[in-house]
Amino acid sequence: MEKIITKGQIVFGVVVAALGVVNLFCARFGLALQGVPWVPVRPFFVILSGVALITAGISIAANFHSRLLATLLGYLFLGCVLFRALPQVFAQPAEWSVYGVLSEALALGALAWTLVQSLPPASSPWESVLGKVTVLGPYLFAVSLIVFSSIHFLVAHFIASLIPAWIPGRLFWTYLTGMALIASGISIAIRRLDEWAGFLLGVMFLLWVVLLHAPRVAADRHNPDEWSSALIALGMCGGSWIVANHARNRRAK
Repeated sequence: MEKIITKGQIVFGVVVAALGVVNLFCARFGLALQGVPWVPVRPFFVILSGVALITAGISIAANFHSRLLATLLGYLFLGCVLFRALPQVFAQPAEWSVYGVLSEALALGALAWTLVQSLPPASSPWESVLGKVTVLGPYLFAVSLIVFSSIHFLVAHFIASLIPAWIPGRLFWTYLTGMALIASGISIAIRRLDEWAGFLLGVMFLLWVVLLHAPRVAADRHNPDEWSSALIALGMCGGSWIVANHARNRRAK
């Protein structure tokens, strides 16, 4: 398990950079995304956010100034939560999909901050000040998992319809996934068995990528929403292993 969870940072960084490429692709062809990454209205800001994601992702994957870039990445996704996702929730409180966008942005930002907590201490006072809030990372990630789980119960039949038809008991797997998300969120929040919770959660997200998202991307290769969804699931996989690694490092101190 240890060898796997230590690769979470690389997986997460590669995914963040890939999401930046999706942003640039959308800017080039005038496309919009329903979910994450945050694509502002003006093309200039779409390109700017894409470049920011690529820069942060490469830095995190290469472990080069990764503490600073991961801290700033968390603030970027927090901005997505505050200025895009929350207004959508207030405008459409009965629409479940807006809660999905909110939880995705919150999760990615929280995972970036959790990574900061696993890295060496800040090398400058201002970087230390910026990073104080990153202690909230694991707890915000736990909150995002609870939101994810609620969606699985509120629109269970729709979620089940996304599971490939060759897999039997699709509604059963939908409810089981919702319960697993709740259990993982609680475990991470209370710091009990959170290393195992993060590891198994990462495995679950990886299975989603292989069994659910990869076939959908292959069937609709020109749809940026499918690429974004697949990358987010893979990012959640790497991020969950970051959480597991953080828990392991905490206990080793």
